[in-house]
Amino acid sequence: MGSKTTPCCKIGPSILNADLANLGEESERLLDSGADYLHLDVMDGKFVPNITFGAPVVKCLRRRVHKAFFDMHMMVAEPEKWVTDMFDAGCNQYTFHIEATSDPAKLIRQIKETGMQVGIGVKPKTNVDVVLPYVDQANMILIMTVEPGFGGQKFMSDMMPKVKKLRELYPELDIEVDGGVGPANIDIVGEAGANMIVSGTAIVKSEDPRKTIRELRSGVEKFIVS
Repeated sequence: MGSKTTPCCKIGPSILNADLANLGEESERLLDSGADYLHLDVMDGKFVPNITFGAPVVKCLRRRVHKAFFDMHMMVAEPEKWVTDMFDAGCNQYTFHIEATSDPAKLIRQIKETGMQVGIGVKPKTNVDVVLPYVDQANMILIMTVEPGFGGQKFMSDMMPKVKKLRELYPELDIEVDGGVGPANIDIVGEAGANMIVSGTAIVKSEDPRKTIRELRSGVEKFIVS
């Protein structure tokens, strides 16, 4: 595995709580405020009880935001169906849920064949051990800290043992957390070992997004040992 160094901190605002009628402007505002990437939530009304947007919207956003890293959080049933569409739309990382596919290894190969990076999401009620056989094939593991489907939910601190276990087993792995994360609980997240921070409401609704992103980054970086 090489030298055991924790990956750098990356902050990815979730645009779920942004003004979706002005998605391009909102995305540019967040990136200008210091965001490292954009976390795009795709929901199909089947895997989760909500519907957001699909590849056509993402494709339009890519034309507006040329260089941003798009992390697609695919909260969808049958995630195999949308890999090509999301690649064609300009996505960089395809994050599927381990609970949504019967053949994770095959889906991982399908994603990699497009050139996109692979993310694997784990819902709160799913034991983290389920994802361990696939970690070496993935670029990132996402630990949900709310039940996926809606923004603005309360952060579930009891998910942090999952993060700690992954960090202990895989020191170089990108570990993402998503759900209710903000300045008030970022220390818990950082201490557990997460380095990719998805934050929706806390950043998007902030009066000073740049300050909020800076606070989140500081909360993670103080626990990173180079």
